[in-house]
Formats: sequence, structure tokens, C-alpha cells
Amino acid sequence: MLPQISLSGSGGRIALGNMGFPIWNYGISVTIPIFDGAKLLHQRRAADAGLEAAAAKYRSTVLHAFRNVSDTLQALQSDAEAVAAQRNVEKLAAESLVIAEKQYRAGSGSVLTLLNAQSQLEQARIGLIQAEARRLSDTAALYQALGGGWWNRPGVTTDKQDISP
Repeated sequence: MLPQISLSGSGGRIALGNMGFPIWNYGISVTIPIFDGAKLLHQRRAADAGLEAAAAKYRSTVLHAFRNVSDTLQALQSDAEAVAAQRNVEKLAAESLVIAEKQYRAGSGSVLTLLNAQSQLEQARIGLIQAEARRLSDTAALYQALGGGWWNRPGVTTDKQDISP
């Protein structure tokens, strides 16, 4: 859309007999786009629209990242509550087993009650381990949502000394 200006120059010598004379040539060139004005205007509008599209995509990416972090934090909160509840269940199952063992030794409890209490304690331990595993998995997901591990992606090269864990 703007004029294009070019400057050029050259120099040399012309030999006439025994004598040489220096010569110089200077030139200036100006090109003004007259007939391409509409084309250039539309190219500029297309570039502006591309910039707006890139900005919208960036905003979408940032919002998606915030949503991932928010969802993962919510899952971690839920996992923390589940782990606390499972610890309470395990504690109660352990207390129930102690009572069943005392009753069995005293002769007032049956073997079936004792085995049932042991089974409940083992199920409570399994539930606690599963809840802790979900929490660790969601912790790893939070790390990833916050951008952790970016240096392990293909095509990204970094100096290992610059990365602090």
C-alpha cells in the first residue's frame, strides 16, 4: 500500500589512452502501487482477521487450561475427603475387629463374627488404598494441567541443568 523506494549506485574507471577517469552512476527508483491498492487492502484485512482468530484461539486455550486446573483441584478436594472418610472407616473396622476378638476369646462371639470383622477391616484397607491411589492420580493430573512435564514433549530441547524439579 506504500511506495517502494530503491537507491542504487555504481562506480568504475574509463581508460582513455594513458589516462583513467573515474565514473559514477547513481540512481533512484520509486514504485507506487496504483492498481494493486485494493488487493493490498484485502490482504491487510485478511491478516487482521487472522490475528483476531489467533487471539480467540489463544483465549480459548487459556480458558481450557484454567478449566482443567479447576476441575483437577476440585477432584483433589473430593479425593481428600474420600481418603479421610476411608481412614475413619478403617479405624472403625479395626475397633470392630478388636471387639470381635475379645468376644471370641471370652466365648460370647462366634468364629463367623470374627471372620466377618477381619473381612471388613481388609475391605476398609483396600478402600483406603484405592482412595489414596485416586488422590495420587489426580495430583499427577494437576501437575500436568499446570504445565508440568513440558520439557519431556517431543521437539522441546532444554539444558537439563536449567530445569529444577
